[in-house]
Amino acid sequence: MDAQEDSSRFAPRPGTTSRNLSSSSSVFFSASQSPFFSPKSPSCQLAAHSDNSSHAKNVYPSTAACPPSDLPKFDQVSSSTCISDCIPSSFGLGQQNHENDHSRPIVKQKKQVKMNETSTSTSSCSNRLRSCDVYIGFHGRKPLLLRFTNWLRAELEVQGLSCFVTDRARCQTTRKHAIVERVMDACTFGVVILTRKSFRNPYTIEELRFFSSKKNLVPIYFDLGPDDCLVRDIIEKRGELWEKHGGELWLLYGGLEKEWRDAVGALSRVDEWKLEAYDGKWRDCILRAVTLLALRLGRRSVVDRLTKWREHAEKEEFPFPQNENFVGRKKELSELEFMLFGDVSGDAENYYFDLKARPRRKNLTIGWGRGNSIDEKRKGRQSENSKRKGKEPVVWKESEKEIEMQNNDFPQAQQHMPKPKSNVKHGRRRRSMKVVYGKGIACVSGDWGMGKTELLLEFAYRFHQRYKMVLWIGGESRYIRQNYLNLWPFLEVDVGVENFQGKSRIKSFEEQENAAIAKVRKELMRNMPFLVVIDNLENEKDWWDHKLVMDLLPRFGGETHVIISTRLSCVLNLEPLRLSYLSGIEAMSLMQGNVKDLAVPEIDALKVIEEKLGRLTLGLAIVGAILSELPINPSRLLDTINRMPSRDITWSGRESHSLRRKNFLLQLFEVCFSIFDHADGPRSLATRMVLASGWFAPAPTPVSLLALAASKIPEKHHRRQLWKKVLSSLTCGLTSSYSRRSETEASSLLLRFNFARACMKEGYIHFNSLLKLYARKRGVTGVAQAMVQAVISRGSINQHSEHVWAACFLLFRFGNDPIVVELKVTDLLFFVKEVILPLAIRAFITFSRCTAALELLRLCTDALEAADQAFVTPVDKWLDKSLCWKPIQTNAQLNPCLWQELALQRATVLEIRSKLMIRGGQFDIGDDLIRKALFIRTSICGDDHPDTVSAQETLTKLTRLLANVQSHISP
Repeated sequence: MDAQEDSSRFAPRPGTTSRNLSSSSSVFFSASQSPFFSPKSPSCQLAAHSDNSSHAKNVYPSTAACPPSDLPKFDQVSSSTCISDCIPSSFGLGQQNHENDHSRPIVKQKKQVKMNETSTSTSSCSNRLRSCDVYIGFHGRKPLLLRFTNWLRAELEVQGLSCFVTDRARCQTTRKHAIVERVMDACTFGVVILTRKSFRNPYTIEELRFFSSKKNLVPIYFDLGPDDCLVRDIIEKRGELWEKHGGELWLLYGGLEKEWRDAVGALSRVDEWKLEAYDGKWRDCILRAVTLLALRLGRRSVVDRLTKWREHAEKEEFPFPQNENFVGRKKELSELEFMLFGDVSGDAENYYFDLKARPRRKNLTIGWGRGNSIDEKRKGRQSENSKRKGKEPVVWKESEKEIEMQNNDFPQAQQHMPKPKSNVKHGRRRRSMKVVYGKGIACVSGDWGMGKTELLLEFAYRFHQRYKMVLWIGGESRYIRQNYLNLWPFLEVDVGVENFQGKSRIKSFEEQENAAIAKVRKELMRNMPFLVVIDNLENEKDWWDHKLVMDLLPRFGGETHVIISTRLSCVLNLEPLRLSYLSGIEAMSLMQGNVKDLAVPEIDALKVIEEKLGRLTLGLAIVGAILSELPINPSRLLDTINRMPSRDITWSGRESHSLRRKNFLLQLFEVCFSIFDHADGPRSLATRMVLASGWFAPAPTPVSLLALAASKIPEKHHRRQLWKKVLSSLTCGLTSSYSRRSETEASSLLLRFNFARACMKEGYIHFNSLLKLYARKRGVTGVAQAMVQAVISRGSINQHSEHVWAACFLLFRFGNDPIVVELKVTDLLFFVKEVILPLAIRAFITFSRCTAALELLRLCTDALEAADQAFVTPVDKWLDKSLCWKPIQTNAQLNPCLWQELALQRATVLEIRSKLMIRGGQFDIGDDLIRKALFIRTSICGDDHPDTVSAQETLTKLTRLLANVQSHISP
């Protein structure tokens, strides 16, 4: 339900379907509990059913008390939070998102308003009034105020506190005002949200007087502080705040001065409640308000639950610490704020005019496909009266592959458009819009090393108080789905496959995966505001099953916001915010760092470096670190970079065109490698850690695992003597201090030179994707092998699952990728038993990643079969001669124990695959797999071995299931 609509939920409109009003159906007034409904009233029964059913449909709020002129427009969020003509049940100010939301358009039209005006319930309201826990009163229509109020209501609801929210100034009937007054009298606490315009509203003044007299007033200061609410300052217009909004405000509504003074003066006597959302501290204010209210109401469990969640969020909310040296991007930050919230605050208001001046498009589309032209024409005719008044009613539509936001003027514009082609891709490109503001979706596009992650991180830190939590997701195509499902602990949902087993039939693997995704998506579509950050989105489609990434995202326009960073030119049919280069002043500031008072020739050298780097943020930061850490001036550094020979690297694929133009940046990388090697010797741990990082997953990497992989890299040739002489003078002061660093010191060195980024998780560091790509292309032999050996030795399924998957990608032939690393049979057996089997089972059972788990086990089976085939091939003839007393033809005969262990391990993998096939209803494939496993075990272990008996039981179960299937499909 939109934020503009009626605040209280009563009987559904005629011809509409009832639906549950919130994620928790039991914490608000239900129709059966309402004192204002006769039990015999039909509308009461309908509402009761909707409140008590967890899968009920939408209850459209009544807008009878609101004039047609107040109906919502696309570019103006309004609050019609008034009391309807029926029961005061639970309600929300924002978009109510439930599992059936995305299949139904929400259309607000004048015709429905007239229908409500004539359908007022005539039932008697004589039942005894039941109290609610919290009454929330507010006044205003600004999007940020509505968002804050909606979040407060949703948080109270989730924690089990019943509440009633209203803007009484929007109520236009005496009956509704009477209902609100009775609720105010019955509630336990009265929360009043105060803004700069609250003191000119008679209803806010009345709420302050009423609740202060009952000693249950809970004021929340939204855009002002407690010290601003002084009677004398307001009346005499003291200070910048009241110079515009102050004065004898009671005269504006014809009130009494004494009552106004008493109401405002009561705020100074409420000492125990100091709840301030001022200066954007929304999260702290709301959580503290819920905690204090729960304590006063005796709900100790709520306090404990909030405390535990808050501790968990503080540790794992952000992947990286805030960049204290962040430079520039003020306009980009303000534009992101406007794109997500539809409003700006603070210093960002300086850029507000430029953003507001963008021309609006008449037809805005987010997603794929086109709407039904017949429906659009019908809706266009229904909105003719609104168009005459300059209104543009908005229709939200969403289907499986379509999320559209269209105004009803679309049919006339479409008359002159060509018929859409069947090719969805071309249609999407042609209809892509420029920018959508205020709908909770933003995309940032830029080249390698441009600073996209830095911008998103800075935005997340600046505005994290406006969200319950920031959810950071790596957008790399192979890992994005797992990263998305990793959100389940924060959203408190279970995405395990065991919860999706139905009694009537077994769900397919695709259905189970979709159900897991839908659970996370559903939580993100509730009224809780989350910020989902998808960093470095590689592709619009998932690598595993080529499904659209859009299937993961919540519906646009809800409380949850989504920011995406990518190198793609267009994502989700959105024209992204293209990240430009830093200005010259900002680039110079980033390069100079702590170095000040440079001579003119040195400034000129910095400008040359800046130009050759293309003002890439990554390169500028590395230059600034070198100048700060080493006794070298810019001109000498420029000369060193120019003299550094380039490596002969063959670029291919998408990165070729972009990276060929970054030769100077790659030379800068080589200068840093030379510095590390000279400071720590030719076996520099820091250099080898960078080289090893290229083969790890695009996620924070544990320093211990990275150092272990670096230590396993084989010896390499010494660098040219020439460059050792050139760089010796640069690092003469560092040789003794940097010699033979431990892994901690090596990681610290990488952080100081901006080669790596610190992580919030202790003992982890993160490398830029461009640097990781260069490390892979640099061509040092044995690095990938060292990475896999490190994962085998010290990898943890629970802590390092991404890097374990990265090792699997190197070992097996996923898709068209070649096998990069080959293991010995003994290492392969250990890796399969200790790593692959637990990883696959965890992915399948815990995260419902059926496709990935089964593909991993299939490739594992192929690898074991290939190793087994090598065992049964004839050995070299010299073995026959050396063992002339007993000719040996195969390796299996030479090492029978190892061959048996290999065969039994293959049988174990086959049996696990067979059991997983049962969970997806693929009994025929499971039967074939278990028969192979049974043959191996019978041949080696015999019929009476426990493993053979277990396989035989699995086969019996599959035979029975297959027979049941045959009996159902046979005529």
